[in-house]
Amino acid sequence: MKKIIALIVAVMLVVSLAACGNTTDATKDQAAKTANSDFKVGVILVGDENEGYTYAHIEGIKEAAKKLGIADNQIIWKYSIPEDETCYDTAADLADQGCSLIISNSYGHQSYTQQAAEEYPNIQFVAMTGDTAKATNLKNFSNAFTRVYESRYVSGVVAGMKIKELKDGGKLTDKNFDSDGNVKVGYVGAYPYAEVVSGYTAFFLGIRSVYPEASMEVQYTNSWFDITAEGEAANALLSNGCVIIGQHADSTGAPAAVQAALESGKVCYSVGYNVDMLSVAPDAALTSATNVWSVYYEYALGTAMKGDKVDTNWAEGYEKGAVAITDLGKSVAKGTAEKVEEVESAIKSGTLNVFDTSKFTVGGKEVTSAFATDTDGDFTPDTDEAVFDGYYHESYFQSAPSFQLRIDGIKELNNDQ
Repeated sequence: MKKIIALIVAVMLVVSLAACGNTTDATKDQAAKTANSDFKVGVILVGDENEGYTYAHIEGIKEAAKKLGIADNQIIWKYSIPEDETCYDTAADLADQGCSLIISNSYGHQSYTQQAAEEYPNIQFVAMTGDTAKATNLKNFSNAFTRVYESRYVSGVVAGMKIKELKDGGKLTDKNFDSDGNVKVGYVGAYPYAEVVSGYTAFFLGIRSVYPEASMEVQYTNSWFDITAEGEAANALLSNGCVIIGQHADSTGAPAAVQAALESGKVCYSVGYNVDMLSVAPDAALTSATNVWSVYYEYALGTAMKGDKVDTNWAEGYEKGAVAITDLGKSVAKGTAEKVEEVESAIKSGTLNVFDTSKFTVGGKEVTSAFATDTDGDFTPDTDEAVFDGYYHESYFQSAPSFQLRIDGIKELNNDQ
């Protein structure tokens, strides 16, 4: 009888201890949920959902938040914030509202975001597309960008395939060729900054990897988002005989202009940026180079939510799924999907480097030296040798693009800087 009683007591003790253990685990889980519910993110945006670049950021943050269990009311959105003192005021307001992580999405926001970081050392700040975080040595200030030049190269491959198809099919006229016999390509760029130069160069190199006899003209709008100016720039390039119009500008202006020109009888096609352009250019749009921002935001929000430091410089591409091209349009050349898969695999494996210095020249000569980092603020890189192992190492020393070489075969039509 005593043995039975002892056994019952022992069992009760085990159950009691198990219950205590479960209670402890439950308490920990609840504490974690409470801590996460206190987490707030502030987002400073240069535009809104009507502007492709910002729309991509908004969607990326929402997707990352959903995966991480961050509620809508834990994100404070600030739309259409200009690149001036308003940005600092907005950052300070978000800090005062209790945000643990504050993100700005435009290069022009960077200095004001950095100013706020200096004044709020216990809050993490990220200036997307920026390039000063490393030099500041601020522990709470970071930069991030994708290796979008990789997807721009792939979008160039799509364009090159189309050019080859048009040439082989006898669809081009004398006006579509320059004096050296190269097929003319146009590019609508926002500003003559490294980010744009890096992008259009990658696009051009992608074209030439498939169709080497190509040249390109770049028309600047001096605005990141201007539907009218982008459309006018595209039309000017088309009038000059360009058969493909690429872009590093944020509206649908250029693709819409190309679609209209195609419908009027011109032979011309479009490669967009940020978002799928098929809705505005169903026949003309071939694809768009895009950033998969959710990859970064899942990392950054998850890291900050745990109280850990976000990387000072973050840059990832195809290998991490941080860049892509959008769905191929119905007008792409036969075999394009297979070629895209081949090129993307080569980039992921490291057997293809976008800025392979054997594939381009500057002033007729192969490039053997080029710097990546600007230390004196004059927008000209002066340190960190970026050319080694046979290629320019883009986004290696900093997350933002630094490639500023003007390679042979590309002409900037209105670069006044």
